[in-house]
Amino acid sequence: MLALRTLEFDRIVDAVTALALTPLGTAALSALAPSTEPQTVVDAQEATSETVRFLERHPLFPLRAGESLPDALASLALTGRPLEPLQLRLLADFVDSVDLASVSVRRAGSDFPILARLVAHVAAFKDEVAAVRHAIDPGGDVLDHASPELRRIRNDLRQKRQKLRGTLEQFTRGSSAKYLQDEVVTERNGRFVVMVRAEHRGNVPGIVHGSSTTGATLFMEPAATVEINNDIVELEDREREEVFRILLELTDRFRGRPADLAVIQKVARDLDTLQAKARFSSKVNGIAPEFTADTSLELKGARHPMLERAVPVDLLLDPPNRVLLITGPNTGGKTVALKTAGLFALMAQSGLHLPATVARLPVFRSVFADIGDEQSIENSLSTFSSHISNLVAMERKLQLPALVLLDEVGTGTDPNEGGALATAIVQHFRQRGALVMATTHFDSVKTWGIGTEGVAVAAFAFDPRNFAPTYRLIYGAPGRSLAIEMAQRLGMPQVVIAAARGYLSDDQKRLQAHLSRLDAQARALEADRTKLERERRGFNETSTALSQRERSLAEREEVFKKRLNERLDDRLRQARRDVDAVIDQLKEKSETLAEKASLRAAINTGESGAAKAAARAEIDRIVEDLRHADTKAPEAPGRGEAREPFIGAKVSLGMGLEGTIVAIDGNQADIDVRGKRMRAKLKDVRVIGGSSAGSGTGLPKGKVRVHVDLKPREGMLSELKVIGMTVDEAIDRVSRFLDDTMVTDVQQVRIVHGHGTGALRKGLQAFLKTHPLVEKHYPAPENQGGGGATIVDLKD
Repeated sequence: MLALRTLEFDRIVDAVTALALTPLGTAALSALAPSTEPQTVVDAQEATSETVRFLERHPLFPLRAGESLPDALASLALTGRPLEPLQLRLLADFVDSVDLASVSVRRAGSDFPILARLVAHVAAFKDEVAAVRHAIDPGGDVLDHASPELRRIRNDLRQKRQKLRGTLEQFTRGSSAKYLQDEVVTERNGRFVVMVRAEHRGNVPGIVHGSSTTGATLFMEPAATVEINNDIVELEDREREEVFRILLELTDRFRGRPADLAVIQKVARDLDTLQAKARFSSKVNGIAPEFTADTSLELKGARHPMLERAVPVDLLLDPPNRVLLITGPNTGGKTVALKTAGLFALMAQSGLHLPATVARLPVFRSVFADIGDEQSIENSLSTFSSHISNLVAMERKLQLPALVLLDEVGTGTDPNEGGALATAIVQHFRQRGALVMATTHFDSVKTWGIGTEGVAVAAFAFDPRNFAPTYRLIYGAPGRSLAIEMAQRLGMPQVVIAAARGYLSDDQKRLQAHLSRLDAQARALEADRTKLERERRGFNETSTALSQRERSLAEREEVFKKRLNERLDDRLRQARRDVDAVIDQLKEKSETLAEKASLRAAINTGESGAAKAAARAEIDRIVEDLRHADTKAPEAPGRGEAREPFIGAKVSLGMGLEGTIVAIDGNQADIDVRGKRMRAKLKDVRVIGGSSAGSGTGLPKGKVRVHVDLKPREGMLSELKVIGMTVDEAIDRVSRFLDDTMVTDVQQVRIVHGHGTGALRKGLQAFLKTHPLVEKHYPAPENQGGGGATIVDLKD
């Protein structure tokens, strides 16, 4: 691909490389180049697209690696040589960051299969990372607790140095102080020394380690500190040996896993490359291109990625067209259009997204461009010769599919011959099977293009009022170069402009007039097309909005149904609890109140359990009816038409209860149920056949309301005394007392609590205020205890 330099693909590479997070990614992206293998190109685009989606939902890969990472990795190949402390910290942070990035991909689930496959074999280095961070601080210092031996050595060193300082301080303040040049302790050859005047050398016992430049001062190690210094030097040697051992041990832990490190390096490089491509896509607002199997090329809204204010352009080549001739005035955007098409091909085949609204193009094996002034001074070639040399090289190296970009082909020589040569060159590349985009000012080339099958002609539009470029490409228009008009616009004297028009031949003037008419017609067609396109977009937007609204309504309906079902389920569960509680209460109270042993026997033999099960089944059926209201439940077999209740009739009250009507009072009936007298509304009972002692298995539709009408037990009182109890004890006793009244016809009770401090009365009144069985409560009349008692009226 000879077009990389001409199309300035290196600027694209630099822009993407600047987004790398690691030296590994930087190195890989610096070598970014287009592939000519279709499957490789498709795979690269899919990987970039998946990474774009990943980064839209998740944070950036947490990759960390300093510039010296490659040196650290290379040093691992040197057996027996430890890494420097900072290199170990750098390596530990690097492998840990790759592990964290891999974990983030795995947690993302199955939506990102390409990334998941990439990190599938990343091995964790948790123990190695923990060991390095335990032994070395972020600044690169090996910590005392890196090993017990290092801790002991450094403790001894601190003690020896403290002893040395004390000895030297005594020396500088003792009798020898008068022989010192200065009371300063310094270091020479790794030994701590004092500065002694040279003339007093014999007065200070010790070892001379050097002198000042004048010789007036000697650096002496006092004899009293020699042994201490020796100990310090020995300990420092041991410290260096222990630090070396620790660093080598840490290094060898990484060195012993070369295969895992190789995988991590590759994954880091690939993840970094992909995130840079994805971020570049977001930066230029790019889209993934579609690759065509034929020679179709469609770039809509294409923007040159390196121009800040690039005007979008549409570049179209559909079979049978293989050539696009672009005409129009200078500075109109022709060269930028060529470079945009070429860069898009190179970017697409490098796995980069394209800044466009639509991007469809083939995978090219050759992308050639002859753009700009390629005059070669070194080879003594003119502009024309340089262009011809490029074209010869392109023709020789052409491999299909190919994209050939020719800017102002045939210029730099006689216009007549140049036009003829330009036509022949474009035709030759077309016949070779290449896609050709060429710009031209030659009228002969324009005329050839208009009349040739397989050649599309488009012109960059201009404002007819001032001849300023609009940078819009109009297809079907041959275009005019507008050289004279542009010169006039740029300030050329009018006399020159008039003379230029006079030098035009009649044929040229007729051709210019004809081209002007064609341009006007093309602009009118383009205006109509733009209007239709705008209306089509409006229609599509409206259609899309309606579809979205329809989906939204459907979703809301589903949510409503779901919430309704959830509420019904809640009501079902609550109803079950309520039924269980009522049946349990009835069982307890019936056992207490029942006078007949047969009733107690019936309850204890499991009929209450059957009632619970039947009630639950009835609730389930009711809820199901509510959920499927449009489906009518079939009538139970054998039920027939409802019969009017009558005295002596056997009836079902629902909830598994059956009995015999013993009396009818208006719209209510007294029913004997297992020896107990109950009252129910006539509309809530159903006449059945069979023995009243039998156990019904069917449940009536609807809700059955049963009023239990039982007489109080003999001796049962409607009064309760709680005098002397605490508030909690009294509330518990009153609660049970009120529950007992549920199965009686008692409508009013009296609670005697006494006067006292009033605390018991206030506590009970607060409790009664919220009790569900209490209609109202108030102080008893004076003849019934006055303020020492409370009257409670119960709900019917």
